[in-house]
Amino acid sequence: MAESERQAESPEEAAPPPPPYQNFMIPKKEINMVPDMGKWKCSQAYTDYMGFILKLNEGIRGKKLTCEYKVSEPVEKLIALLDTLDKWIDETPPVDQPSRFGNKAFRTWYAKLDQGAENLVATVVPIELSEAVSEVAVYLKESVGNSTRIDYGTGHEAAFAAFLCCLCKIGVLRVDDQLAIVFKVFNRYLEVMRKLQKTYRMEPAGSQGVWGLDDFQFLPFIWGSSQLIDHPNLEPRHFIDEKVVNENHKDYMFLECILFITEMKTGPFAEHSNQLWNISAVPSWSKVNQGLIRMYRAECLEKFPVIQHFKFGSLLSIQPIAS
Repeated sequence: MAESERQAESPEEAAPPPPPYQNFMIPKKEINMVPDMGKWKCSQAYTDYMGFILKLNEGIRGKKLTCEYKVSEPVEKLIALLDTLDKWIDETPPVDQPSRFGNKAFRTWYAKLDQGAENLVATVVPIELSEAVSEVAVYLKESVGNSTRIDYGTGHEAAFAAFLCCLCKIGVLRVDDQLAIVFKVFNRYLEVMRKLQKTYRMEPAGSQGVWGLDDFQFLPFIWGSSQLIDHPNLEPRHFIDEKVVNENHKDYMFLECILFITEMKTGPFAEHSNQLWNISAVPSWSKVNQGLIRMYRAECLEKFPVIQHFKFGSLLSIQPIAS
């Protein structure tokens, strides 16, 4: 192989080495009052988290879920981890109870994760990085919903993205895993969360009702709209067409989300999902994508009720961004 070819490959192959003498720590809450939001917006964590979301957004642009991409060993181990969570749902059926929502069996399921999270994460993280396991595992536990309130929302979803971001920061996931991170790992996470939501009738956490984008998720709408940028046939107005959704949802995350909403809700789409209905009038997927990124910052990342639960450690630090 020519030297120039080897050099061309090396940036894809090289993962950032973990910081030398990294002092890993158990992440904890730092945003306790509304004025603390200023610390978050200026923090290294905010910059790193948003940078991660935007890098993936760019990496999957114009690509189908069904396209070919590299699946590394760590990605396969993450899928096995999520498959375990899925199996635990089957092993923990809902209990009979008077209230329709918030089935208490979720607490039994969550207890398994709470006790087993570090062991699960240790199956993904190589032995030489074992000191990172306790820190990274916290984000996995935070990503599935709240066991007291039996609810789930965009803050929990953000914790899973933070979990993946931390795995990138310690070098477990690499630059060339980008497509697999979204299309394989995050998509499998969505499947498990939908199963949790349906099985245990989980409440939406901090829902804005009909004025919110969706009861439970936000990121798949951002990344899903990026997938559809410059699509030769599908325009934003098409996602409210049931036939289009049925024919294309396996290729596009955005349409998979729409399908799930229509399965879970009854009545006219414009009434139960007003924000999405409005988005269907936007002329291009590029504009939809840009608008959703702005909305995500404003409605999720800059809202105290969401971010008060976020936890900060050494990998996602509350320290101000270095100037």
